[in-house]
Amino acid sequence: MKKVDVLLGLQWGDEGKGKVVDVLTPGYDVIARFQGGPNAGHTLEFDGNKYILRSIPSGIFQGGKINIIGNGVVLDPILFKEEAVSLAADGHDIVEQLYISKKAHLIMPTHRILDAANESAKGTGKIGTTGKGIGPAYTDKISRNGLRVGDLLHDFDRKYNEAKLRHENMLHAMNYGYNIAELEREWLKALDYLKKFKFIDSEHLINEYLQDDKSVLAEGAQGTMLDIDFGSYPFVTSSNTVCAGCCTGLGVAPRNIGDVYGIFKAYCTRVGSGPFPTELDCATGEQLCSRGHEYGSVTGRKRRCGWIDLVALRYAVMINGVTKLIMMKSDVLDTFDVIKACVGYRIEGREVTKFPFEVADTDVEPVYIDMDGWKTDMTNMKSEDEFPEEFNAYLSFLEEELGVPIVIVSVGADREQTIVR
Repeated sequence: MKKVDVLLGLQWGDEGKGKVVDVLTPGYDVIARFQGGPNAGHTLEFDGNKYILRSIPSGIFQGGKINIIGNGVVLDPILFKEEAVSLAADGHDIVEQLYISKKAHLIMPTHRILDAANESAKGTGKIGTTGKGIGPAYTDKISRNGLRVGDLLHDFDRKYNEAKLRHENMLHAMNYGYNIAELEREWLKALDYLKKFKFIDSEHLINEYLQDDKSVLAEGAQGTMLDIDFGSYPFVTSSNTVCAGCCTGLGVAPRNIGDVYGIFKAYCTRVGSGPFPTELDCATGEQLCSRGHEYGSVTGRKRRCGWIDLVALRYAVMINGVTKLIMMKSDVLDTFDVIKACVGYRIEGREVTKFPFEVADTDVEPVYIDMDGWKTDMTNMKSEDEFPEEFNAYLSFLEEELGVPIVIVSVGADREQTIVR
């Protein structure tokens, strides 16, 4: 019986998961997304084209592979339709390749409005939500008021109208003005499009695949430091982004988890509000942003940038049980004379090396070590034999600090700019 390999982000999201899933997909029969919603954009570049996937698994471009949207995902029919129609226009008809779990929850039009209303009410304490309705959809799920894909086949109109009325009562209580008419019309049309796809009991199907010795790669969204339990709460997303989320988001037993691929950038970024100990509010941070093209693939928001944070990264490796590391955007550091790495935090005069509970509530000063930069253009390299000595030293340092081998190094955005060690 096969095991499910898991691929997830180890930082604050935007690590480059989509590209790596695309690269690894030829070695798998099935790609399954296990959590998150359309606030997470996975960018893929190949053959001169650039694609941004928000809900559809990143294995969709490798012909003949089965792709599954799991029960842990929240799905917006409007955004899903836009994504699927755009892919079809480019020659990627995904109707036969993509299955959707009946237990995946639907993002309703009123979820989007509630998202905006809740964020507005927070004032200066805003979380930095993308406004896609993710939080309210997961809130309904946890409070047992959610609307699921499978409900489209069972008394849907009643369930939808009851949920809509409940949301409208909440909005009236908040005295929040809105107009739902056009958004709702578009949403209902998108539901008809959604019905073109196969709705499945995904937990049964995935376990049957494993019994039949088919290989499954589980794809996560966002990053470990945005996990609802283990991230920098309350500045987190609404789902479990860690490896354990694969078990609940797909219906896979813990004993059936195989390799865990942890993806991280050679530096750090974060979108929206929240603690970011190594953030560089200076020319160096701007240089990282410019060279790394650090703007959100879905929102377009500028990402905050800083040096790599090994306190947070060690924590993420531990929480997820990472067995293999993948380093992205190595080429972004090609021009720096000195590379810094945060190995500890200084909090109220004491130095800590474990990720602390109070990171969101107190001043955290990063403790850095300096390493020599490699000052070499790596974007055209095809093999690790071409790596400069200083870059090899950086890799060795990270492997020693994290206790896990770095098996893949990305030196550019394209599918081909990927070096397997």
